[in-house]
Order: sequence, then C-alpha cells, then structure tokens
Amino acid sequence: MAGLGGTPIFILREGSERTAGREAQKSNIMAAKAVATAVRTTLGPKGMDKMLVDTLGDVVITNDGVTILKEMDIEHPAAKMMVEIAKTQDDEVGDGTTTAVVLAGELLKKAEELLEQEIHPTVIAAGYRAAADKAMEIMKDMAITVSPDDDELLKKIAITAMTGKGSGIARVELAELTVKAVKAIVDEDGTVDVDNITVEKKVGGGITDSQLVYGMVIDKERLHPNMPKKVKDAKIALLNTAIEIEKTEVDAKIEITSPDQLQAFLDQEETMLKDMVSKIVSTGANVVFCQKGIDDLAQHFLAKAGVFTIRRIKKSDMEKLARATGGRVVTSIHDLAENELGKAGLVEEKKIAGDDMTFVVECENPKSVSIILRGGTEHVVDELDRAMEDALRVVGVALEDALLMPGGGAPEIELALRLREYAATVGGREQLAIESFAEALEIIPKTLAENAGFDQIDTLVALRSSHESGVKAAGLDMETGKPSDMQEKGVVEPMRVKTQAISSATESAVMILRIDDVIASRSGGEGGMPGGMPGGMGGMPGGMEDY
Repeated sequence: MAGLGGTPIFILREGSERTAGREAQKSNIMAAKAVATAVRTTLGPKGMDKMLVDTLGDVVITNDGVTILKEMDIEHPAAKMMVEIAKTQDDEVGDGTTTAVVLAGELLKKAEELLEQEIHPTVIAAGYRAAADKAMEIMKDMAITVSPDDDELLKKIAITAMTGKGSGIARVELAELTVKAVKAIVDEDGTVDVDNITVEKKVGGGITDSQLVYGMVIDKERLHPNMPKKVKDAKIALLNTAIEIEKTEVDAKIEITSPDQLQAFLDQEETMLKDMVSKIVSTGANVVFCQKGIDDLAQHFLAKAGVFTIRRIKKSDMEKLARATGGRVVTSIHDLAENELGKAGLVEEKKIAGDDMTFVVECENPKSVSIILRGGTEHVVDELDRAMEDALRVVGVALEDALLMPGGGAPEIELALRLREYAATVGGREQLAIESFAEALEIIPKTLAENAGFDQIDTLVALRSSHESGVKAAGLDMETGKPSDMQEKGVVEPMRVKTQAISSATESAVMILRIDDVIASRSGGEGGMPGGMPGGMGGMPGGMEDY
C-alpha cells in the first residue's frame, strides 16, 4: 500500500503478506539458521542420526544431510534455498552436503551481527565474495595430488566419505569394493559416470556379505522354467523391440467364413513368431534380454531352442548391459547380426535372499559393474546404500580431478588463518566481512569437536596453534580430541567437495542477505480493492494502480 496525497493505493491483492527491511532479513536468516541447526548434529564421524517419519508412517534413519533435508517438509522460502544448497552439493560431488548447509547457516549468523553494526548488506556480500575467491586460491596451494594407481589413498577417500554413515563396521571391505568398481568404469577420456555402477540392495546376511560383480546383476528371473538356468560362453542379444505380433495401427476387420480360415490365421501367427525366434537363434544368440514384451508362444519357442530370456528390462539397465557385454541394443529383429551380440563368460540365475536374480558375469572388459549390498534390516541396507553412493561419487571425483584435501576440519582452520591475514590488507568495512567469513569457517571444526563430545574452545585453540606453527594438515583427531596430521592418518577428501561447499554456501548466504522485501501472495478473488472495487479505483486516472 502506498500513499498518494493522503489517498491509500492498494497494489497488492487482498490477503497478500509483505515483510520488508530488517524484519524480512531477520526472518530469512532465522529460517536458514534453523535448517543449519537441524542437520548440524549429524556432521562428522561422531555425528548422530535422524529418524524421519513421513505422512504414511514410512521411516528413514540417516545422517546424510541431503536426505534429511529432502525428507523434511519445509515451507519457508529461505529455508528451501538451504535445501537447494544441499541438492547442488549432492549433484556435483555427492558428499559434503551437511558441511555446505552448516557453513551457509554460520555465514548468515555472522552477517546478522554485522547488520546490527549498521554495515550494509551489499558491503557484506562483496566481502564474502572476495573471501570465497581468496579461499579458492588458498586451497589450490594446499591441495595434494593423487595418482589413479594409488589404491590405498583412494580407499582412504572412500572410508572418509563413509565414516559415521552406519557402515562403520565394514567400511574397509566396502571401500575396497568402491575403489574396484569405480576403477572398472573409468572412460577413455578419464571421466567417471557413477551411474554405470548398479547398486542392488538385498536384505538378509551381514554387511560383509556385500559383493562386487564384474558385469550386471538384474533383479529379474528367466521367463520360462524350461529355459536353462546357466549359460556358459553367453552370446547376448539386446533387443529394444517386442517379440510379439503387432496389432494394426488402423482398425481393420477380418472376415472369417470357415473354421479352416481361422486355423490358417492362427497358424500364420505361429509361423511369424517362429520366424522371429529362429532369426534370433540363427545369429548364434543363446541369451536374450528384451526391453519390451514377449508373447507366450514366443517364450515357448525360445525355451525349446534353449535360449535364456528375460523381458521388460529397464532402459537404463539395457544401456548398462550394452556397456558391460560390449553388445549393441537393436531396435529390429531383422537387423540383428552376430557382430552386434554382447559376450559374457557366464549368465546364470541365482537366488539371493529369497529372490531370483540374473547375473551376467565374466565379461571381458566391462564398462559397467554391479554391487550387491547386504544388511540385516531394510533401514541398515538403505543407509548403506546412501553411504555407498557418497563413497562412489567421491572416489569418482578424486579420479577425475586428482586433487585432495586433508579432512578433520584442517582446511577450514588453515583458510580462517590465511583469510584473517588477507583481511588486514583489504581494509575498510569489507575487512570486517572477510574476518566474519574466516570466523564462520571455524564452525566446521567446532561442530566436529562438539559432536564428538570435546570442548569447542580448547580444540579450536589447539588447532589454531598447530596451524600457526606450520602444520597445514592439522585436523581434529576424533579419538583423542587433539590436533593430528590428517594426511598421515589418511583422512582425505577430494578438493571439489570443499570448493563446491564453500562456493554454494557463499552464494546462497549472499542471496538471502540481499533480500529486503518478502511479498507472499495468497490466492484470493480477482485483484483490486477490498469490497470488489475495480483495480483502477473509481475516478482515478488510468494506470494509477500501477504506481
């Protein structure tokens, strides 16, 4: 509502809510801080888990930041932005989601203190951006390079990503599976697409029963009991077409006047299906994986020919099968030729935890592999899956970038120290913003200490003095609560985890800071004045309502 010569002009629909100025900033910062506080206790190896129950009563137990935020029913627009940070972090690197959210919350908390000192949001935003740019430079100096052949170091990366995520007991075994799986699917150009690793979850057995399959595992069984259970030296036809008689596109009537004609019609159908099957068999294929349907009669013929067949396989699984076996997905049976068949040493149906699954193994050079995860209960297996996903992504990023950082809060302490030095050279009000940024970074080691039951101040002071004396990789030892060299201990993570967390936390904090007006429209009747007066208000000049 604005005043013009004492006459009120309504420019917002009735029922709209508007919060402006400091109040709007306060509300947004509070919402963002609340989200950060919700996930803060899950950070680090000693973090606690959250139990999330949805409206249907389904339970998720996790300490994966992004999963918690996705499952929470968040209403406030600023809080939703915090969820976006976690999602971006998850999409880009797969780990460090909690770090990014906690950092964004702390940056806003520090900004609030600056706002109270009458420092303009734009100045704070400029200081934060300058600090983030400087932080990227400092991290490049701190980075440790990793060779793709250094399996031990890659295992340590996987262990760091899994620590604290419910896989504690078997993380060494799972880390081995992770490294082997990721190394198997590296493309020629050095990129890693983790989607080429299929993770199948099966409840039953222990975590240590998890296994890596150099090939594909499909959660389906053969179509017909007369088909062989086991096919050695498999030649695999990958079909994206139905082995059925297609119905005509147009409505057609067939007039049958005698029983013989009907029989001839049925025989013709049978012959066509027989031809389709014999065409497949003639290429030398003894295994058929079909994306679409297969007629019952065709199933009978395939079983007779001793061909192992599965139908209605997902498109994504078909692509992975093609990568694993070296075959091509064919869209027409007539185009099927011997050189397009995939090869595998063995295709067999096995029972895993009471379910029949098909294993395509002993592939020559599989560019797609599968991991079968086992665990005692569904909740355990789900949490293992999330831990595994983080580990796979992180090892993939480490192989792509070949740059690592020490963990345990070491980079944050080092950055805080160097940024304070940098702030002194900037001067003016921006200096205060850079110093606040440096302080905000220390929330990570503080939280790590707090979650492990150590005194925040004592640990922070000890870590600072280690870094001042020149130990760049000094982070918090979770067992003793004392500073120790994280690189030596093997607590490392890809540099991208940190750079992405800092940049997305900074961007979001700056965006929330710069908002000084929140206008929330509520669905109401047609716009205009209360009481149904038209928007232009009686005798007012046209266009005045837009004033």
